[in-house]
Amino acid sequence: MTKKILLLLADGFEPMEAAGFTDVLGWANLDGAVPLKTVSAALHDTIHATFAYRVQPEKLLKQIDASDFDALAIPGGMDRGGMHGGFYKDAYSGAFQQVIQDFNAAGKPVAAVCVASLALGAAGVLRGKRATVYHQVGGKRRAELEGFGAHFVDQPVVQDANIITSTGPGTAVEVAFSLLEKLTSKDNSDHVRRLMRQPTPAPNWYVTPQVNP
Repeated sequence: MTKKILLLLADGFEPMEAAGFTDVLGWANLDGAVPLKTVSAALHDTIHATFAYRVQPEKLLKQIDASDFDALAIPGGMDRGGMHGGFYKDAYSGAFQQVIQDFNAAGKPVAAVCVASLALGAAGVLRGKRATVYHQVGGKRRAELEGFGAHFVDQPVVQDANIITSTGPGTAVEVAFSLLEKLTSKDNSDHVRRLMRQPTPAPNWYVTPQVNP
């Protein structure tokens, strides 16, 4: 049976973070053990990526029923002067929050890259859970994450039950492989990694903090 993944895009999403999901899951569908289908959705019929180009999602969020999907994937993004996109406006919206809550309530895998973990926090699904976020610029995002009740862990990728969070664009592929493993198996995830010629990070990578103590 085909497993479906909802790729939830906010205006101002970061392309590299979305591509981690689309490439890994796309390769897995092509040559992996389990058929997969990734469907993109957003609040608007046209959105901007962080660095200005436009994207048309396949679905509007109002057309989405979480019960039709097996997992949720959310790239992070930026909301900065001089750039297109209002990432936090979308990510903190009621519609985004409801989708996150619906997937989490069903115990389905929820994977968030970089600052997308703040959307999970705002939705209330990280309270009491281990999680991480990008925090290299003054620690602001870490403080926000902890304000949502999460236990901050300064590691590139953090998993707690059904939730995967990470620290930045460079972690996107590893988050996608972690999500693939949850949806299928470690053997399948490793198989796709080999096909893509994506090296497994050295063991110390998984425990390397963003900011040295």
